Amino acid sequence: MKSIFSKIIDRKIPCHLVVEDKFSIAFMDINPIAIGHVLIVPKTQVDYLFDLDSETYHRLWKFSKLVERGLKKTISCKRIGISVIGFEVPHAHIHLIPINKLDDMNFSNKIKISSLELSSLAKKISTNIKII
Repeated sequence: MKSIFSKIIDRKIPCHLVVEDKFSIAFMDINPIAIGHVLIVPKTQVDYLFDLDSETYHRLWKFSKLVERGLKKTISCKRIGISVIGFEVPHAHIHLIPINKLDDMNFSNKIKISSLELSSLAKKISTNIKII
C-alpha cells in the first residue's frame, strides 16, 4: 500500500514543496514542532531508513545536507536538528528542525501554522538552496 509520502511524490496529494531531485523530495511538515520543520523523503518507499540500499541512503543524507544549508540561511537558529523516528508514516524520512536548545526537539510540542505560512517558508527555503 502506498504511503502518504508516496502519494505526495506521485502528486496525488499536495505538499509545500521545498525542493526535489530524481531520488529525494523535501517538503514542509504540516504538523511541525518548529517554524521551518522540513521532511526529507526518498522517492523509493521503504519503511525503515536502515533498510534503504546503500546508494539511496547516502543520496538521501547528501540531499538532506543541501536542504539544511538552505534552511539555515532562511531560519535564524543555532542549529538544524535531525530526527529519524519512523513510526508515523511507513516510509523512511528525516526531520530537519531549526533549533536553539535541546527542548526544541520535543515532538509533543506541535505548533500551529497556516498553509499560507508553510507555502511562503517553502519558497524562501527553496530560494536559499543551491543545487549542485
